[in-house]
Amino acid sequence: MQFPDNDNGQLLNEIAEAGVDLSQLHNVDFFILFEQKPQAEKFAQAIAEDELAPNTELQQCPDTGVWEVVTTVKMVPVHELLGQTEQYIESIANTHEGYGDGWGIMAPE
Repeated sequence: MQFPDNDNGQLLNEIAEAGVDLSQLHNVDFFILFEQKPQAEKFAQAIAEDELAPNTELQQCPDTGVWEVVTTVKMVPVHELLGQTEQYIESIANTHEGYGDGWGIMAPE
């Protein structure tokens, strides 16, 4: 498989090389960071109400104290769709003073 030469393309290539079938549905986790817990909670509530991403988890990094909301979207991880989804979630996060920190797919066991 060929992927564009950018961060998402490189990550997709690494995942494919690890043996993950990217033509199937996967739970893709998008990571959004916040300096303050109230903003993280507001974003988590807003994104949980969105039909695209109803599954969220709020946690605090023990080392940095930064709040992280992990938003899970079930999708086929196609490069263009990943970029669009990432951009959409980050646009909502930006209104709550959050910023994107990438995405990932848990490898099947």
